Amino acid sequence: METASTAKAADRVDAAPVFRIEGVAKTYRTRQGESIRALESVSLDIAAGEFVSVVGPSGCGKSTLLKMLAGLAAPSAGSIRHRGQRVHGPRDDIGVVFQEATLLPWLTVLRNVLVPADVARIRRSKLSSRAFDLLDLVGLRGFHDKYPQELSGGMQQRVAICRALLRQPAVLLMDEPFGALDALTRDQMNIELQRIWASERNTVLFITHSIPEAVLLSDRVVVMSRRPGCILEVLSIDLPRPRTLDMANTSAFGVYAQKARTLLDRAEVTADA
Repeated sequence: METASTAKAADRVDAAPVFRIEGVAKTYRTRQGESIRALESVSLDIAAGEFVSVVGPSGCGKSTLLKMLAGLAAPSAGSIRHRGQRVHGPRDDIGVVFQEATLLPWLTVLRNVLVPADVARIRRSKLSSRAFDLLDLVGLRGFHDKYPQELSGGMQQRVAICRALLRQPAVLLMDEPFGALDALTRDQMNIELQRIWASERNTVLFITHSIPEAVLLSDRVVVMSRRPGCILEVLSIDLPRPRTLDMANTSAFGVYAQKARTLLDRAEVTADA
């Protein structure tokens, strides 16, 4: 029997991908002149409205992949296309959220959210209503005139997400956005992010070290090897939405988490052999 989740996934397969990553590799050169191969032969399609997480060991090229999708770095080989067009640099329709909120301490919450308007030389008045709506969406109504130092870490990350969403990007790239938060706040932010995604319907690529976090949030989880990073397997997560923290205690959730853990463990053993 076809579930709602599998039907939704089938629709995405039929749709043209938002991102098409084909045979991508990335080599860095150190100051000492050494070459470091960060990624090797990565190929992946990401569909519109899909939530895809990437997990893998430290240094496997997860963040490098995200930067290339954002147009902040170029592949050494292969190609990345966004809706059929090669990615050559940053785009207005792609928002990025990093691990640190990187808010400007001398600006209020509202002014921080409106920074993309300043950068694009758009009058703030044109986007101020959107900024207030986003602050309402993430539960920060009434905090628009506060400064970053007056907020908790989780609240600062909510502001950073609002900033990334200000110009209504079709794609949201998130590089371990909750990695620096305590466990309780991280759980709360995972539920919050799921709610924002359901409301905004962005395509999301989410980098994380946490397998349970990836399973909880994602339609698919991309499991990567040690450096040079390549894709070991892509797991389709067929769990009902909206997802709750209690799902982590179910056998179905555990099967997905164990599968990802087994793949990573085997990669470690193979690399050390």
